[in-house]
Amino acid sequence: MPTYNYKNHHISYRYDGDKGTPVIAFINGLTQRTLHWQPYAEYLTKRGLSVLTFDLLGQGESSKPVLSVDFDDNVNILFALMEHLKIDKVHVAGISFGGIIVLKFAIKFPDRTASIVPMSTFSEMDSQLEWFGMNLYQGMVTVGFEYLVDMLIPINFSPNHIAKFKEQLPTIRRAVATYNDLYAIQNIIESLQNFKPFTHELAHVKCPALIMNAEYDCLTTRRLHEILRKNLIHSRLMLMQHTCHAFTLEIPEITCRILDDFVKSVESGKWKGDQSVWIATDDYHSKEMAYPCKGDHTRALPVPDKLEENIQINV
Repeated sequence: MPTYNYKNHHISYRYDGDKGTPVIAFINGLTQRTLHWQPYAEYLTKRGLSVLTFDLLGQGESSKPVLSVDFDDNVNILFALMEHLKIDKVHVAGISFGGIIVLKFAIKFPDRTASIVPMSTFSEMDSQLEWFGMNLYQGMVTVGFEYLVDMLIPINFSPNHIAKFKEQLPTIRRAVATYNDLYAIQNIIESLQNFKPFTHELAHVKCPALIMNAEYDCLTTRRLHEILRKNLIHSRLMLMQHTCHAFTLEIPEITCRILDDFVKSVESGKWKGDQSVWIATDDYHSKEMAYPCKGDHTRALPVPDKLEENIQINV
């Protein structure tokens, strides 16, 4: 893959698609690399979009600094790549750690942001996420990187997906440990040690926003995505069925279809960011892509909005 020099570090990237077509950039999650977005590049370029992917500092084939990484560099790297590749505006999508970068990019570079797709992410932490983060970090530094991967598997994937790839999991675990470096990933996590909530800054984001949250995401919960929905004024929240935190890896075809529709609706001026809530279809071949969510979407139980007065429950 080609590389770009940023502050004496090389950034490995891919840029696929025809010149002059709308560009969507994908930002990796913590242990991802550009390879994970390849199905997205193949799908979206066939439908008239260009796709930019790159490894963050400490990931994949990019440089792995020995010591600390500045979180803001992640935002600046995307901007620098756009300048290098002569990209005027970009639709930015990112998951988890990458989703924070998406939000920060839209705040810092509004004139270069066509739209955003923050997925499985947050603008502020609650106590549950703080404990998750602390446990993941401590597990990695005290036991090892493969232990971090072991902890992430049941967080990232549904039981059906884990069962489907049960035989391949040992190979997948070793592969992830091979292309990631423990200290580099430690540096990336530590770049969030001084994380400060930035929800108040979301009001500055005026571009269209499609927020995506998995049905069973226990790491970045619905509550955190509700904060994004309420504070991103031109947003919609899309709920992804049957999946957990890393839904982009589990249901790439369905996710690609939604992203393609979103970008094209923005480009055509048809996007309606009305802060509504939708549920994505669980069938890639279905005619409808998504349908409006009825009831209280913040609950795991199907509790009606109002209980009928004449209903009595005998225990």
